[in-house]
Amino acid sequence: MNVLLTGGAGFIGSACLVEMLKRDWHVAVIDNFESTLYERERKESNLEWARSHGEFAFYEDDIRDREAVRRIYADHNIDVVLHLAAVAGVRPSIELAPHYFDINVTGTSVLLEEGRAAGVSKFALASSSSVYGGNTKVPFAEHDPVEEPVSPYAASKLALEILARTHVHLHGGDVTCLRFFTVYGPRQRPEMAIHKFMRIIDNEETIPMYGDGSTGRDYTFIDDIVQGVMLSIENLDGYNVYNLGGDKVVLLRELIQTISDVVGKPANIEQLPMQPGDVPLTNADLTKSRSELGYAPETSIRGGVEKMWEWFQKA
Repeated sequence: MNVLLTGGAGFIGSACLVEMLKRDWHVAVIDNFESTLYERERKESNLEWARSHGEFAFYEDDIRDREAVRRIYADHNIDVVLHLAAVAGVRPSIELAPHYFDINVTGTSVLLEEGRAAGVSKFALASSSSVYGGNTKVPFAEHDPVEEPVSPYAASKLALEILARTHVHLHGGDVTCLRFFTVYGPRQRPEMAIHKFMRIIDNEETIPMYGDGSTGRDYTFIDDIVQGVMLSIENLDGYNVYNLGGDKVVLLRELIQTISDVVGKPANIEQLPMQPGDVPLTNADLTKSRSELGYAPETSIRGGVEKMWEWFQKA
């Protein structure tokens, strides 16, 4: 299989890349290394880790660059696009909304349109659980209303889904949007909660805890996400949306205690007010992804944190 992987130097992208290489797929990776969230060296390290599992073509280009995207489609006879490239982060998006929409929506449009021109009709696109906004009905199911996102990042991911649905309506093809629920594991971005808390506890510093610790997240270990992504690629059929979550809500205070237990040091906590754009709860209904994809997350939060701590000590 010939795959175009966007964002392949990132946390989730590099993990998916390694799995594709293990399957002997031909992969072309595009990543422009842009990130205000972590330094270029981390992404380069991700690619080096991937190269230890096999060869792939790499392009340091921007997904908004139509000529670059057109050239890659032509040179690699692409069968499927796994589109993970995006500017991430809920809180930064509040100050940088135009930038988020430019990359997350315009970039997706370029990939879809240039793909159509090249005869590529199969896409798996990374969406986000943030599209559910402040939904109070739990667990969150794919058919739930998503008209009230609470951050520009969430709105950009919802726009991506609408764009994909419109593309299939007008041009046909098979496009799946994957709503990721708080992914963690080795090589996670350093500003994300588990990586950040692990570093702070290990350094015996103070954790800034926004709210009273009762907010909850459906944390999903990277191996389970990769499993779901691969299953989605194998089952592309028309337009679909799937939740990929960890199947259990973990409260913030429980998460901090788990990390503290695994690291073997106490957590020093400073309680702060909730921040704009944050939601109180995420909880994935996996009924559809289980029945239609065969998705079955296996990693407990304790098991995942232990695996991440093992990596953290060596990083």
